[in-house]
Amino acid sequence: MRRAVVTGGAGFIGSHLCERLLDEDYEVLCLDNFLTGRPENVAHLTGDPGFRLIRCDVTDFVHVSGPVDVVLHFASPASPIDYLQRPIETLEVGSIGTQHALGLAREKGARFVLASTSEVYGDPLVHPQPEDYRGNVNPVGPRAVYDEAKRFGEAITTAYRSYHGVDTGIVRIFNTFGPRLRPDDGRAVPTFIRQALEEQPIVVAGDGSQTRSLCYVDDTVEGIVRMAHADHPGPVNLGNPHELAIVDLARWIKDLAGSPSEIAFGPLPQDDPQVRRPDISRARDVLAWEPKTPVEDGLRRTIDWFRRALAQQVVQVGSR
Repeated sequence: MRRAVVTGGAGFIGSHLCERLLDEDYEVLCLDNFLTGRPENVAHLTGDPGFRLIRCDVTDFVHVSGPVDVVLHFASPASPIDYLQRPIETLEVGSIGTQHALGLAREKGARFVLASTSEVYGDPLVHPQPEDYRGNVNPVGPRAVYDEAKRFGEAITTAYRSYHGVDTGIVRIFNTFGPRLRPDDGRAVPTFIRQALEEQPIVVAGDGSQTRSLCYVDDTVEGIVRMAHADHPGPVNLGNPHELAIVDLARWIKDLAGSPSEIAFGPLPQDDPQVRRPDISRARDVLAWEPKTPVEDGLRRTIDWFRRALAQQVVQVGSR
């Protein structure tokens, strides 16, 4: 049986990745310090004999006994509300944590896959964004702790490949959504869904003309698994070229949720990217990958999951 280590495995994407690897007959070691990940995201996997959940902070030390075939490094705060509250931890996991995860891959002779991000492009001046675009990042802005942590992660991953001969790959993940996003995550999709289901005003930043490209989590995970099985170093964009304005996303979620909520407008955060759309030519060529799930179908599934999750929270509060 092949063995995989997933750092940040109790997070949003990490938990879906653990689930998928088990389906691929991997033994999965899920490492998480639960800073932003949650044990309940993988609670349904704990009865599987091939799954092991280990509380571990990868910035301290990473040790795994026995052979490892692939290390997938997904440990990091990923939403602005998290990395703005935990700037030092975000920088440390992107630097020290990435080095420790790379060291494990080197020790075990394992394939290493780094979860990077579209945020390395910053507020892009090239649209759509291909992998050879170097980005437009403000290194001293409030978002820099995440952007630069990931850019450093890419640099040290490349160094381990060229200097130590580690088999590495880098995926740049664009806006991903689906079940298990936290209602208080702070990103657009979970925030809009929560506000719509609670019949609160759906608050759009700025005038809502800024764009995002949304990819359903199952499609993102498919691309990650293909990268784990490939020998390409990357970086490879994983995202959905279907681009839409944030205000249109808010209206879409309101309609799909059947919500009476009004659309409201708030301040635009500093350095908030104005456009975001991946060029996925490389993913098509190298991984034979492109997203399959229509955004509307993914939003319906995510809204249904949030509706159940929020209802369960109400029941739990009422039973106390």
